[in-house]
Amino acid sequence: MKGMAKGLPSFLIIFIMISGCLDDSITSESNEIEIQEDFWDSYSVVAPVDTGINPYHDHFQKNQSLPQSFLDEFGVTMTCELTQTGTWEERVEADRETCWNLISFNDTVYFSGTWIIGAMGEEGWSETPILDDPNDGHGTAVTGAVIDANPDAVIFFLEGFDGVRRAAEHPMVDIITTSFGPIGSIPVSGIEDDTEYAVNEMGKLHTGACDNTGSTCVQDATGGPPWSIGIAGFQEDGDRGKVMHCSGTAPDIVADWTQNLPDHDSIDGYHDTSGTSFATPRTAGVLSLVIQELREQYGDTGSGGRNGSLVYSDNASITNYDIRRSMEKASYFPDATEYDPGANEGACQTGVPVSPIAPYTQTGWGVVDPTITEIIIQDLDGSSPLTDKDFDCETYMDSVMAARIAYWS
Repeated sequence: MKGMAKGLPSFLIIFIMISGCLDDSITSESNEIEIQEDFWDSYSVVAPVDTGINPYHDHFQKNQSLPQSFLDEFGVTMTCELTQTGTWEERVEADRETCWNLISFNDTVYFSGTWIIGAMGEEGWSETPILDDPNDGHGTAVTGAVIDANPDAVIFFLEGFDGVRRAAEHPMVDIITTSFGPIGSIPVSGIEDDTEYAVNEMGKLHTGACDNTGSTCVQDATGGPPWSIGIAGFQEDGDRGKVMHCSGTAPDIVADWTQNLPDHDSIDGYHDTSGTSFATPRTAGVLSLVIQELREQYGDTGSGGRNGSLVYSDNASITNYDIRRSMEKASYFPDATEYDPGANEGACQTGVPVSPIAPYTQTGWGVVDPTITEIIIQDLDGSSPLTDKDFDCETYMDSVMAARIAYWS
């Protein structure tokens, strides 16, 4: 989670968990899983790097499994046919001998009936590889936020923070999303070498969470490097309407702070949870949908950075920078009239309206949510090009970027 210091088990690790109360369980009927190749066309791969995932949850179930041709190309070494009946605990225990106890560090595991592929980013991270920690659940919620923004995203889940490098090196990954780092964005090294490699060498996108305090994001190893998209928190729909929360100052953009996300230890339970940890993967999901739709439009059936482009065909060559720049221009500033000074909400209890004067000093380029997906697509395909933001905004954001470049050079 954002607010967790990366380190080996022998180091002191500080945890902050921001979560709400559990909502009523949501149930759905399971459908027969089909395996067929003809539905498969354009897609996008998002790699959350986090604590683990609950692949049993209804939130991640699909009527169609990923085609074998894709799994072979991806390098899958093992397929787990997950038990489909019983409680979460009963299903996990039923699958221990045929799945969980067999996973090694060198395995890339596909969970049949989902679009989730998993691997260990760190050997010995948990007792049960890839499965979310019974006492945590952060990674399941993070992945749920990706899927909420793009239900058809292919997930390559890396368990353990050292998984960033493994995600960076995989040629078929489009976006890496990370929601962890030291509390207060204290200036220490972290994952910046791996994310730089992913973005500058492999042509991927990286979304990184700014801190859940008001600390500047510039020096944050997760969201601060200039090649990363640093994301702070914004309440899209709460008791007080649209408000800013006390999270990372000087981010690239802001995204939804509080979301209703899947539980890590149930089949159909959900809970409200808050933080940049979930704003960040939501943004990754939005961008993956943009990539997926553009690939479909241009007949691109591959993934990852190819020839320097995330969308690549005879008729198109769209880079990670092109997508990022379009996102910056498409993001929006909420109107101050959408603020309702009702009861405080959120962990920091200091939500404030977005100022009509220099809003970019609060939001960065602005809010990114699923409503701007089509705007980005039309900008990148040339059907409705976007203009730059106003001069003051562009100048301010250029100054923030200059500070990031200076700090991380």
